[in-house]
Amino acid sequence: MTDLPFQDDRTELPFHDRRDAGERLAARLLQRAYRNPLIVGLPRGGVPVAARIALALKAPLEVLIVRKLGVPGHEEFAMGALASGDVSVLDEQLIRRLAIDAHALQRVIDRERGELRRREARFRGERPYPSLAGRDVILVDDGIATGSTMRAALRAVRKLGAERCILAVPVAPADSLASLRSEADETLCLATPEPFNAVGQWYRRFDQTEDAEVRACLAEQAYPETQH
Repeated sequence: MTDLPFQDDRTELPFHDRRDAGERLAARLLQRAYRNPLIVGLPRGGVPVAARIALALKAPLEVLIVRKLGVPGHEEFAMGALASGDVSVLDEQLIRRLAIDAHALQRVIDRERGELRRREARFRGERPYPSLAGRDVILVDDGIATGSTMRAALRAVRKLGAERCILAVPVAPADSLASLRSEADETLCLATPEPFNAVGQWYRRFDQTEDAEVRACLAEQAYPETQH
């Protein structure tokens, strides 16, 4: 794993919006050389950020579906995540501490797996994932909170055959970023401010990204790819 020498807590915050965050990430990524790069955004908020990177790097844009597994009754707290490719990540320590039984856990998994499949159909249709063999995959979100969603995404991209995985986010808490370093070959995070309460606090505009915007980003940045 390599930390890109770009992480800089002097980054001017807040970001204006996701487009601004993507352009700033792209400026840093352009300083590096990547082998046949593929930009992968996490929907929904990560896709507009990833689209600006794809445009700058003249690289294709893809989407990877990831679903957070929320603690029953406190769904805002993540106990794991699911990702395309039948990848699951569970916080076993948290599950034991909260005494979440196997049946309750499975209900959450089944519900989120169903939603994952619906979103795959919505954003990808019948399109297979492009071959990742021999490619540098740059995985992008609009920020990181606990890191469980990004961890599942990194493992999914590995499972799909990526040569190298580069994690690129505008902002994240330092401890969550540190916990992901063993999962990625390179990490780029523009700022790790403290205290960190939520991703949205570091943006002036943090409107919910709608499905239509995700589809529009994918259509606009659809570079020809040979499907395998």
